[in-house]
Amino acid sequence: MAVPAHDTRDFEFAMKYTIPISWVVKPDDSNCGNFKRPFSGEGSMINSSCSESGLDINGLPSKEAASGVIQWLEKSGNGKKKVNYKLRDWLFARQRYWGEPIPVIFLDDTGEGIPIPETELPLTLPELDDFTPTGTGEPPLSKAESWVITKDPSSGKPARRETNTMPQWAGSCWYYLRFMDPKNSSVLVDKAQEQYWGPVDVYVGGAEHAVLHLLYARFWHKVLYDIDVVSTKEPFKCVINQGIILGEVQYTACKDEEGNLISADSVGELAQYKQERMPEEKVMKSGDVFVLKDNPSIRLIARTHKMSKSRGNVINPDDVVSEYGADSLRLYEMFMGPLRDSKTWNTSGIDGVHRFLARSWRLCVGSASPTGSYPDGTVTVDEKPSIEQLRSLHRCIDKVTEEIEATRFNTGISAMMEFINAAYKWDKLPRSIIEAFVLLLSPYAPHMAEELWCRLGHSNSLAYEPFPKADAAYLKESTVVLPVQINGKTRGTIQVEETCSEDEAFRLASLDTKLSKFLDGKSIRKRIYVEGKILNIVIDMQKKAKVVQQ
Repeated sequence: MAVPAHDTRDFEFAMKYTIPISWVVKPDDSNCGNFKRPFSGEGSMINSSCSESGLDINGLPSKEAASGVIQWLEKSGNGKKKVNYKLRDWLFARQRYWGEPIPVIFLDDTGEGIPIPETELPLTLPELDDFTPTGTGEPPLSKAESWVITKDPSSGKPARRETNTMPQWAGSCWYYLRFMDPKNSSVLVDKAQEQYWGPVDVYVGGAEHAVLHLLYARFWHKVLYDIDVVSTKEPFKCVINQGIILGEVQYTACKDEEGNLISADSVGELAQYKQERMPEEKVMKSGDVFVLKDNPSIRLIARTHKMSKSRGNVINPDDVVSEYGADSLRLYEMFMGPLRDSKTWNTSGIDGVHRFLARSWRLCVGSASPTGSYPDGTVTVDEKPSIEQLRSLHRCIDKVTEEIEATRFNTGISAMMEFINAAYKWDKLPRSIIEAFVLLLSPYAPHMAEELWCRLGHSNSLAYEPFPKADAAYLKESTVVLPVQINGKTRGTIQVEETCSEDEAFRLASLDTKLSKFLDGKSIRKRIYVEGKILNIVIDMQKKAKVVQQ
């Protein structure tokens, strides 16, 4: 940038080669003569005038300097304000061996580019033992001279093939169509198959592809629509861009020039200070910030980054699977948060979902023997489930179904955790209830669900079973919160069945510790009861009851 006073790399270069440094922005709270480091923040302009041209922006806030220069350019007739737009070019050609070869030849005599006839398609790559860079700027394919040197099929003139290849996007822009008809050797996709399967119902892609890949796929599809290869103008009905899983939180401490630790909240430009990574075991949380355990006055910088080898924060899924199992890894990735959000990885967080799967397993199979083995089959019974068990199951089915359709997998898992908590309180586990739960669990933990399904006595995979459907009859709450009034004034509430009788509602109110103090020893003149709505007890404040209601 050639501004050593205000750019770290330029400053280091200028200091090494003793290049003069001219300050043009001065911090509002400092003198530039005290600068020992480059300043990249906002301030006031200095050394920014030219008597010959009449330009003088000294004293202007640096934020306003650009506008000041533009005004001077327009006033002096040297330029005018203009809005610039950035156009994204799709660089299609690649100078590498892998990739689809471009079906174009160039005549030797004129250099004219000619597409090869369709009868010679598809054009395949030649076999090469050496596809390393040529060192001459030509692509590796230029080494295959017997393939490169060819003739124009129509005129017989000598020609050379294009040696650049297509990018990987060339295939990924339309591969969804090939899935509809993968073995067709005559056309890209059969019209009947495309009309049956297309357009794609749900397309899930990473956030980094939210613009470019989606844009190019739509361009490609629209061209295919124009030439009557596909029957729809758009390729996808719904596109979901999943968030990025970031590496674990990294903690950094700042040091001054002498190597002393300083608190992060006392530094200005971070680039001016040395930074040192701190291991998690030396860090603790204090309020909303992180500090050193040994010196809580030192506040640390806590940041998350995309996983990369250079940062050393890559989590190898094979290691997680080896320790916790594939289902635990799969479940944790869904439990981290909404699919569309970026999430921060925390290896210790896997323990929670791992325990949930273990509890689900023990609920169905029973406890392990002293040797660690489990009995065959399950502990379920072939009995009719109770109303409460059916309500618990169908509330879970309803919630999990709703959350799957909305891609809120984390809250779907929470609903199954609630079901397991309720099921552990039951004396018996009806087989029909557990079978439905295992089917609910299968999209989240397919390996364990298949094993449980087999233990439940099924010979076929549960993949062929219909997903459970919630019965609306069991979704209604069986109890209501009933307000209780004493002489017209609400004194509390009680939990009652929807069809609770007046006598039962009064009995429950009499047993309630908060309400009983208003009723004990009092004479009841009247009871007004609206089923499921309210209970109003009118008492005689003057008379004592002969018999205390129990």
